[in-house]
Amino acid sequence: MSVTLLDPTSELEPTVRPLTPRPPSLDGMVIGLLDITKPRGDVFLNRVEELLHQRGLQTRRYAKPTFTKPAPIDLRHKIATECQAVIEALAD
Repeated sequence: MSVTLLDPTSELEPTVRPLTPRPPSLDGMVIGLLDITKPRGDVFLNRVEELLHQRGLQTRRYAKPTFTKPAPIDLRHKIATECQAVIEALAD
């Protein structure tokens, strides 16, 4: 299955990428919670984190410096090496 992503960063043609398979379970995984720093994204992530902790899952919090640009490469690398799944807050 593939999905067409429209990139708001001035791409001229849409990119087609296959979806990454979902893990069968989150048990034993570290879940990264990425706040892109839009208003109220932290409110959403606070509630998600609370629900994940109720299920006994471990989380780590991260934040982009600004929502107007992609996450810096060092932040993406840190998340990729510390987490097995990521939830990103897109809120307003």
